[in-house]
Amino acid sequence: MSDSPVQPAKVKKPRKVKEQAPPRSATWQVVEFILTIAVAFLVAQAVRTWVIQPYVVPTGSMLPTIQLHDQVLANKFIFNFRTPARPDIVVLDNPDHDPQADTLIKRVIGVGGQTLDLKDGKVYLDGKALDEPYTYGQPTDPLMGSRQTFPVKIPVGYIWVMGDNRTQSQDSRWFGPVKLSAIHGRAFFTYWPLSRFGTLK
Repeated sequence: MSDSPVQPAKVKKPRKVKEQAPPRSATWQVVEFILTIAVAFLVAQAVRTWVIQPYVVPTGSMLPTIQLHDQVLANKFIFNFRTPARPDIVVLDNPDHDPQADTLIKRVIGVGGQTLDLKDGKVYLDGKALDEPYTYGQPTDPLMGSRQTFPVKIPVGYIWVMGDNRTQSQDSRWFGPVKLSAIHGRAFFTYWPLSRFGTLK
C-alpha cells in the first residue's frame, strides 16, 4: 500500500457557450434596407450638389473637343478655391434663357480686367494674339447681327467664353461677358459614349 497522497480529481470548467444574437425581425430588415437606400441617396445628392455633376452637351459649339450629346462631368467645387481662367472649359447658365438649352459648355478665353479684340480671324488678349490649337484653324470673327463691339474690356467679376467650333458657336461674341455667378463648374471628363471616355483638354 502506497503512502503517497491521493491526487484530487481535476474538475473541468464548463465551456462557455457563445450567445447568439436573436434573429432580426422582418420589419427591422425592411427598415434597415430603407435607411441604407436613404443614406446612399443623400450622399449622391450631396455629391451632385457640391462636388461633381453630370451634364449632357446640348449643342455642337465645342466640336471637335466635345461632340453633340456627349455626357461630361463637371467639378463644382474647384471655383471655391480659384476663379475660372483660360483655357478652362466651363458649364454656365445660358444667358439667352433658352429652355431647350438652359446650360451651355464653353471655353474661358478672357477674365475680368483684360481687353479682348478680334482681328483678322484671331483673338487678341491685351494686345497679344492667342495660340488656340483647339479651334483647328477656324477663324474667330464677330457674329453677324450681334451688338457686341470690339475691342471690349471684360468687367471685373465676369469672364469671356467662346466655343471651340468658332464658326458655329453662339457665345460671348453674341451675349457678351458672363457673370462668375453663372458658372456651375469646370468640365473635366467625358464619360459617355465609352468611345470618347477620357479627360477634356
